[in-house]
Amino acid sequence: MEKKGSSSKMNIAIIHPDLGIGGAERLVVDAAMELTSLGHKVHIFTAHHDENRCFEETLSGVFDVTVYGAFLPRHIFYRLHAVCAYLRCLFVALCLLLMWPSFDVILADQVSVVIPLLKLKKTAKVVFYCHFPDLLLAQHTTALRRIYRKPIDFLEEITTGMADLILVNSRFTASTFAKTFKNLDARGIKPAVLYPAVNVDQFEKPNDTKLNFLSINRFERKKNIELAISAFATLHTHGMHDDRGVNMDDVSLTVAGGFDNRLRENVEYLEELKKLAEREGVSQRVRFITSCSTAERNALLAQCLCVLYTPKDEHFGIVPLEAMAAYKPVIACNSGGPVESVRHGVTGFLCDPSPREFSLAMANLIQDPHMAEKMGQDSHEHVTRSFSTKIFGQHLNRYLVDAARGKKE
Repeated sequence: MEKKGSSSKMNIAIIHPDLGIGGAERLVVDAAMELTSLGHKVHIFTAHHDENRCFEETLSGVFDVTVYGAFLPRHIFYRLHAVCAYLRCLFVALCLLLMWPSFDVILADQVSVVIPLLKLKKTAKVVFYCHFPDLLLAQHTTALRRIYRKPIDFLEEITTGMADLILVNSRFTASTFAKTFKNLDARGIKPAVLYPAVNVDQFEKPNDTKLNFLSINRFERKKNIELAISAFATLHTHGMHDDRGVNMDDVSLTVAGGFDNRLRENVEYLEELKKLAEREGVSQRVRFITSCSTAERNALLAQCLCVLYTPKDEHFGIVPLEAMAAYKPVIACNSGGPVESVRHGVTGFLCDPSPREFSLAMANLIQDPHMAEKMGQDSHEHVTRSFSTKIFGQHLNRYLVDAARGKKE
């Protein structure tokens, strides 16, 4: 029976709010690609899919992508983002419910409010992938915000608990889930950990490494990109003219990442970072690149010495995996998901989130290029063993097949 179930082919729907180019979107695309390669029929439903700003695989025709509700607003005068996101996702779920035949499994990503609606499809099992509790990501800084968020936060816990299976992206998120959704934890509802992955086959061993540090992240304040700029400035301030003949004029920083000019935070934060580089006196050595393609990102990874990953308490973080798969060591904060993906002293360095600590780790790699090369090789092998898309697909397939079988029993 186990063998039969594991080889069954299913119709799988995936609901995702906005099919852009972030880490959550990368996971959804990887899931669709791997499940399709295993013989399943996969269909992604979303409220937004810009063909000029998306992962190339979503245009390949390997799996279907259908957009519902693109006309609905993302915000109302830059307010009510959460309510608008809920309404857009509910509209997508309603269209799926009314206009499409039965699916064996529906994988809901990020937004749990759609789960009660999806449960009306009695023949389908509903699996929810929780990247991180939204109530912890939202601001509760004023009394009005707390009043606004209270029903939303309540709905998040109630609807999350209605899923037939809950997946999270790291042990860190699993522990946070238990502390945040105490009622669910008390009821014995425990999420399973499914790590995101990276396609290691897209990277070749580089042979033209430059003295360039690379930061890749969406231009959002929670990504703490200013740490990379300040650490780079600290590195320059202390200087690196040593017996090895390193010239700091040859050392640079590239700040690249997802950028959407529809989002005010993206626009404002990019300007803040540029002004910070000017104040720190390193603007001539810092290059900003917005919304680079996969090919451009891979070229940046191939040429850099190391990747700086600056978010603190990040629930997982796909960038460290991409960097290590590209034979590059990673310098990351010693908290959250990177603690589970980066091996300190082997595939990079886990540091306190301060410019001084980051700059010391950066100096180590500049002073010892052989260390950087050895860490890069170890990084690629580490990701291949533990975080490849093939491994991810096998684990996800097992969860979904078992979920579907549980519905039929």
